Amino acid sequence: MTVPEPLTPENITVVMIDHAVGFANLLRSHDLGTHINNVVGLAKTATLFETGLVVTNGQSDKPSGPLYPELLTVIGDDFPVIERPGATNAFADARFAAAVEATGRRRLAIAGVSTEGCVLQSVLGALRLGYEVNVIVDATGSLTRESHDIAVQRMVQAGAVPTTWYSLAGELEYDHTSARGPLLQQVMREHQPMMAKGVQAHVFSKSLGQRP
Repeated sequence: MTVPEPLTPENITVVMIDHAVGFANLLRSHDLGTHINNVVGLAKTATLFETGLVVTNGQSDKPSGPLYPELLTVIGDDFPVIERPGATNAFADARFAAAVEATGRRRLAIAGVSTEGCVLQSVLGALRLGYEVNVIVDATGSLTRESHDIAVQRMVQAGAVPTTWYSLAGELEYDHTSARGPLLQQVMREHQPMMAKGVQAHVFSKSLGQRP
């Protein structure tokens, strides 16, 4: 088995699919607050590390509605939302497929809603086109935990690699002493509170040891 090359900001595009408000209250695979935190953490990782980023949704005037406001705040006007009229496989939409291709990267990190629906079909679509796909499982949600897990299994069996948003951020940073170190620290402080508190406790304990 060949070990893949590291993921870097220069070789990966983050793809975010259908994180729409109309779906949010239907999700049962993850706690909603945790899910939104992870989605925003992934979006910030993409924008801070300057990876490729392509965001898509269904039509905002349909029952699924627009994207999460928290996500829209992160992406701003720099990353226009590509609205698809109906394709569950986002790569069947010409505008979306062209936007991903235009990033020039063949490695993707895909997250979205729902796991067994548009995410699964889009991951399979990307694999058929020869992309290397990483599925960000904790920024992806489904109607039940079972349907989420089975869909992830199917994607893995098809050739996708499962990972989490913070694991991706850590791989993009790679070296704590690098110029990217502060970027990981920022997303950790804002979206990994347990990790952040651990660092704060360490810094505080060191300060106590330095007191006369």
